[in-house]
Amino acid sequence: MRVKKIHLNEEGLHRFFGSLEVKIMEVLWEKNKMTIKQVHEILNREDPISLNAVMTVMIRLADKEHLLKESTGNSRNKITLFSPVQNREQFISEQTKVVTDGLVEDFGSLMVSHLIDNLDRADASLIERLELKLNELKQKP
Repeated sequence: MRVKKIHLNEEGLHRFFGSLEVKIMEVLWEKNKMTIKQVHEILNREDPISLNAVMTVMIRLADKEHLLKESTGNSRNKITLFSPVQNREQFISEQTKVVTDGLVEDFGSLMVSHLIDNLDRADASLIERLELKLNELKQKP
């Protein structure tokens, strides 16, 4: 699944989701399967929010394929549970790959240049992986 809009001026998950979407996703990443009412109860403890707002956003997240919607029972006994399609780490990994791939495709050498300029902020193990990859690429004919 791919996020359609990226908010460059935001930070963290807010680059991919609105503020209520982030709160909902965080709850579901922690708890996994919940009804709209259960999510609402958790969010409402922190900051009063309408059940309708939570319902609308959760349905939209399901429409965007970030949440899976499962219904069990019938008419009066119907329960609809929502769960994340991906865990938090999978989501972040996929979205950063999509962003990186797009930047490399559109602005290849500039993207690599900016990455090189930021290597001093990288973890030592990542620099080691980079060295291995560079050596591997040098060996190719």
